[in-house]
Amino acid sequence: MSNTANDCIFCKIIANEIPSYTIFEDEIVKAFLDLSQVNPGHVLVIPKKHLPDIYAYNSEYAGQVFARVPVIARAIRDSNPQIKGMNICLNNGKIAYQTVLHSHIHLIPRYSEQDGVLMKWADNTDKYDNEKLTQIAQAIQSKLGD
Repeated sequence: MSNTANDCIFCKIIANEIPSYTIFEDEIVKAFLDLSQVNPGHVLVIPKKHLPDIYAYNSEYAGQVFARVPVIARAIRDSNPQIKGMNICLNNGKIAYQTVLHSHIHLIPRYSEQDGVLMKWADNTDKYDNEKLTQIAQAIQSKLGD
């Protein structure tokens, strides 16, 4: 995994040192086809600033980056009438399957329920009562100003 801008594959793509199938680029982000193409039209949106993960964004820059996601997502959707939906995913940390430590947002078009994307969440509803959910919510709320 890349740890710094100097050895980051995405920074090299931004600098055009490594070619990419770029579909959108401006002063804030670069969006290009993921070579793995989980499904046709799978795009990565990356900030031009080297940020390792979501925790490194400030509010202003996050707003700039994420404001571009719906524009790119609509273009992907509109490029193929067979696209029925889209998963938008931002993995943070190795445990969350982040393989390049430069923040990146996956836009993965969905064509059917059997198209190669596994996105089934565990349902642990029966493990959490009101008291436990309140404790979790309060712990998170107490850190919002940090």
